[in-house]
Amino acid sequence: MQKPLEGIRVLELGNFIAAPFCGTMLADMGAEVIKIEPPSGDMARAMPPVISAQSATFVALNRNKRSLVLDLKKPEAAEIVRTLAATADVFLENYRPGVLDKLGLGAEAIRAVNPGIVYTSVSGYGQTGPFRRRAAVNLIVEAASGTLSVNGEDGEMPVRPGVQTADMFGAMFATYATLAGLIGKLRHKTGRTVDVSLVESSIAVAAWETAEYLAVGTVPGQMGHRHRLNAPYQLFETSDRRYVAIGTPNTQLFQKFMTAIGLADHVSDPRFATYASRKANEEALIGLVEPAMKRLPAAEIEAALVEMGVPCGLVNNFEEALTNPQSAAREVITSVTHPVLGEMRTVRNPILFDAGGPDIRSAAPLLGQHSQEILREIGLSDARIQELAQAGVTALAAAPVSTAA
Repeated sequence: MQKPLEGIRVLELGNFIAAPFCGTMLADMGAEVIKIEPPSGDMARAMPPVISAQSATFVALNRNKRSLVLDLKKPEAAEIVRTLAATADVFLENYRPGVLDKLGLGAEAIRAVNPGIVYTSVSGYGQTGPFRRRAAVNLIVEAASGTLSVNGEDGEMPVRPGVQTADMFGAMFATYATLAGLIGKLRHKTGRTVDVSLVESSIAVAAWETAEYLAVGTVPGQMGHRHRLNAPYQLFETSDRRYVAIGTPNTQLFQKFMTAIGLADHVSDPRFATYASRKANEEALIGLVEPAMKRLPAAEIEAALVEMGVPCGLVNNFEEALTNPQSAAREVITSVTHPVLGEMRTVRNPILFDAGGPDIRSAAPLLGQHSQEILREIGLSDARIQELAQAGVTALAAAPVSTAA
């Protein structure tokens, strides 16, 4: 069965995470993604860990793509991009606003050669407004959006998330916007210019926090491990110094939880009778629960709560998350053959279809691996391609040498 995006061509001019991960999500669903890189490559190619001169980070973010090297500062390169854009359905970029306009590759220029294209721009603050030209990487976006302000314990320095939340949120919203644009093109025969702000993407996912501020004017504060609305809903330490996440979103589950940890006598306490009263009396409740949890080993309490249907889970490290029976049963880890690294393990796309779903057809490309191939496709002769390579307009990848055992 065909994949949903087979026949869709995407030009990706992306660095690091936001645009590249969006491109990967589209490629997994069958789109042909041409990754246009400068001669130095996507900056993620230098990110550790680097094995045999290949960045594992870059490889994880750029599967199922072809790499074309173009020095966009050279007029010939920009003309090649416009030629490719005339055949594309999507133009995806995350340059700082204004940069591509100066190169003749902004939305207006690209849509002049292809009015039906979906032109998706991802940037820190968006394409308009007084901050639009500010540099913004993941941490700065988390700070500017307000999301950092609610992380960590009250009164202490905010704790940044351990994963790249802002870039990933932006990538997901860019994917959503691009797909909506493609549907609009199919339905209404017109393209779209899409403006995705990383800051606004992070603000958008803070639904409870923004709702609280906009409804009652209260500025949400830091909660530590606790939940903004529910109790108990946090991490607890166990007797073997593991941490267990507990969530009791209704009274029935709360009662089961209290019984399981030996606190059944407190179930009838009027302070803990309702969802709202438990949150209002959270300090007293946690004062009972914490010592009770510390008397129990993690595996024992997890097993008991799972049996009773109470939401809970050990805080896994990534080895535990990737190798537990659930992940094994659903084959979360798959393998792909890289031209240099050989057979390597990677995480599959999290979406499963009954047929024709996303898959990993090829590893991330080497820098310029497909330059000659793609330039031939737009009608350039090998002699002309060599001239462009000698002039620094493009670069052709050398034949890869595998280091695999």
